[in-house]
Amino acid sequence: MMRARAGGILVLAAVYGVALTAGWAVADRLAGAGPVWALLAGDVAATLVVFTAAVTFDNTSAYDPFWSVAPLPLALWWAARGDPDPVRFAVVAVLLGVWGIRLTGNFLAGWDGLRHEDWRYTEYRRLPVWGYWTVSLFGLHLMPTLVVFGAMLPVWAVTREPGRPLGPLDAVAALVAAAAIAIEAAADLQKRRFRRRHPGRPVDTGLWARSRHPNYLGEVAFWWGLFLFVPAAGGPWWTVAGPVAMTMLFLFVSIPLMERHMADRPGYAAYAARVPALLPRLRSRRSAPEEA
Repeated sequence: MMRARAGGILVLAAVYGVALTAGWAVADRLAGAGPVWALLAGDVAATLVVFTAAVTFDNTSAYDPFWSVAPLPLALWWAARGDPDPVRFAVVAVLLGVWGIRLTGNFLAGWDGLRHEDWRYTEYRRLPVWGYWTVSLFGLHLMPTLVVFGAMLPVWAVTREPGRPLGPLDAVAALVAAAAIAIEAAADLQKRRFRRRHPGRPVDTGLWARSRHPNYLGEVAFWWGLFLFVPAAGGPWWTVAGPVAMTMLFLFVSIPLMERHMADRPGYAAYAARVPALLPRLRSRRSAPEEA
């Protein structure tokens, strides 16, 4: 098992190396179209490379690390062709790097190798083969790529020009993004520890006693934190569409999907009745007795 897992990680690393190289080359070739459209084309090209690998390995989970691996290269490509304030961009790049490394590490910690496919994807296996791979391409590969690209538009805005001098709002933006990373990390750690001790039970301690999806809360907050660098730099407000789209994705896709997956587990109905889905209450209710 360990050898298969290690081998799978090496294969994924090679796939992502090819994907990012191809994406960067496509973006360079189309640079005359403008930094947003050129890099969007490169991002889609990289996604198609990963999709090809997913078809080859018959495993859509090959795409899962793309969410956390792609953003930093996107930011670096824009910065290389822009004129950002060096300190502001360095802070943004460090936040993206820390967030990406942690999230990718969390994926790898729960990944058993190329034969392991996430339950969110196996549900679509009831479709004909052509139907499954159509959903995989458009719904499970390209759609998340476009949402993350949209959420990265605030970073594009920060790389366009030095903008305003560094100020208090930059500190607020960095604090929000860093706190969001910490929330995600704590939530994932608490979940792993709880499930080792109480397999099959809903996680209802720590951050999970305040929010049913604190890891999602941290993810959404991270993208809002990055957006706060836009007004700090004097960038365009319309880039708020990125974090708004990310928020909608979690509210209307990710959370309902997870809720349906967890609905039949013992104790989850009582847990859901007392704990809000995303935004925590200022004061938690007293715990209801666990269902048998």
